[in-house]
Amino acid sequence: MSKEIKQKKSKKKDSKFVKKIKQHMYKWHRVIGLVTIIPVIFWTLSGLMHPFMAHFFKPEIAHEKLEQPIIDKSQLHFSIQEVLKKNNISEFKNFRIVSFDNATFYQVKNIKGDLLYFDTSNAKKLENGDQKYAEWLARYFLDDQKSAVKKSEIVTEFTSQYKYVNRYLPVYKLSFDRPDTMEVYVETSSSKLATYNPTSRQWFIWFFDTFHNWSFVDAITNNSIRIITMIFLLSIIGFSALSGILIYGLLWKQFKKTDNLAPKKGLRKYHRQIGIWVSLFTLTFAFSGAYHATTKWTPYTLSQMVYEPTFETKEIPIQNNALDLDWTRFQNASIISLNDTTYFRCQLLEKEKFKTPKTDSNSKWNKKDDKKSEVIYINAVTNKITPNIDLQYAEFLAYYFTDGAPKAACCEMAESSDEPKIALEDTKLLESKVLTDFNSREYGFVNKRLPVVKLAYDTPQKTTYFIETGTSRLAAVVKNSDMVEGYSFAIFHKFLFMDWAGKNIRDLTMVLAALTILIVSILGFILFLRK
Repeated sequence: MSKEIKQKKSKKKDSKFVKKIKQHMYKWHRVIGLVTIIPVIFWTLSGLMHPFMAHFFKPEIAHEKLEQPIIDKSQLHFSIQEVLKKNNISEFKNFRIVSFDNATFYQVKNIKGDLLYFDTSNAKKLENGDQKYAEWLARYFLDDQKSAVKKSEIVTEFTSQYKYVNRYLPVYKLSFDRPDTMEVYVETSSSKLATYNPTSRQWFIWFFDTFHNWSFVDAITNNSIRIITMIFLLSIIGFSALSGILIYGLLWKQFKKTDNLAPKKGLRKYHRQIGIWVSLFTLTFAFSGAYHATTKWTPYTLSQMVYEPTFETKEIPIQNNALDLDWTRFQNASIISLNDTTYFRCQLLEKEKFKTPKTDSNSKWNKKDDKKSEVIYINAVTNKITPNIDLQYAEFLAYYFTDGAPKAACCEMAESSDEPKIALEDTKLLESKVLTDFNSREYGFVNKRLPVVKLAYDTPQKTTYFIETGTSRLAAVVKNSDMVEGYSFAIFHKFLFMDWAGKNIRDLTMVLAALTILIVSILGFILFLRK
């Protein structure tokens, strides 16, 4: 008998304890909901727009990339050395060949970093050549030769309209006099389209930046305050979601009893029914968003990671139009320095293979007409091809961007590194390969640059470098911690786990999840106002 009485007492104690938790939990759930209602509305509304704009209402452009044509050797009437001498240029950073307006030019980067253009047929300089080439590129990408250019300007840093996700700097921004007020950003040094924004996209970028990234806080104070504010509010929202899961999930039996005694109708009923499912989505959005915000402390300086030695014209004996190569496949040439030796880096159209390549019909980057190129290095003194230099050069650049680089150029990597400084030359190289296509799991489209050399090193953080040898740039650097955060954001914030159903279904799921969070938040707010 005594045991039965004790058991009954313990049950009563438990129920009182649960009631107290319930009372406080309800109270805090309401308070947290009120505190975060405005941030939740901001984030869900702007989040709803992202998949809509990214996939369902994405603006189209005529050409997204410039195909590299075969350059006829006869067009190179003057060599780069002859052109530079005729124009009294004794030193330069690099050169390459571009074709536009029915002419072929040497694009030369001088010591100051300016891009100059010289006609390969007569060695004459093209005045305002870089601006003219930028306009030609923009018109090519748009397939618009009629609309007037309202404004042409050079963008040297990322802005509210030209975000760091576009990667390329510096770029030209060209605004066209068209009904859609199209703005096109191009990088003339690589002939790449950085991004394009019609009116709808301009408005969306402003809205998303203001209400999802909270740029208005940045404008009032600074980046650190913005990140702290976002993380604080996202943490509160996370606690709100947890309390919702506890109330409607773990303690559901207790609430079910009270609901049977006094059934809830109308808004209160729907708020509770939807709440448990929404709490789960809210928790994943809030957690991944806060985790992602922690990566924004340091400024983005990857665009500064470029190796640009100075070359003297007189020290390059072999003329570029006399190189010993297959000119029927020649697409371009530049120059590099490796181990105190100068090489011509030549891009040739890949030899035809007697088999049809497999293509992904859903990918705009893997079309049948997307022809690959091969790269060869020719010694500028002996005029002989030196094999396997591309990987060696990539390894040198990885070393340069860590141990060997001037600290001013690599400040971000030096400051943000959370592992002991290790000389790459003493570190085992686990993997090296050339990537010619984007792979979302390894090197995604967000990184922009291709082709790149992947170099994975046996460091404590398993650091992997992606080097674009064509421009001597660091395209990306990834550590284990970056991968964990990246997967967290991709899975919990962008619903990567729904990739099996296709992008449209995945984004539709995201839209529905954000929409239900918005509805439940508004229902809860209306309930409070009624009370």
